[in-house]
Amino acid sequence: MTFEKVLPLLKAGKKVIREGWGGAELYVKLVGQSKHEGESLNPYFLINVQGEGYTMFTPTVCDLLAEDWIIVD
Repeated sequence: MTFEKVLPLLKAGKKVIREGWGGAELYVKLVGQSKHEGESLNPYFLINVQGEGYTMFTPTVCDLLAEDWIIVD
């Protein structure tokens, strides 16, 4: 599946991953707008890495052009 097809699914709360990663990544998810210390946070992507917890995720050009995205939720 392309990133264009998974983006609406991410917005709907689904978790996705690329089949080609083959690492310890568990999934990518979208975190909606929220607040931190009274300030607004814009939506952002998180990736869950096994044994390490969450970290921010910014798709690379390769990720955006890939066609191996799958839903894991």
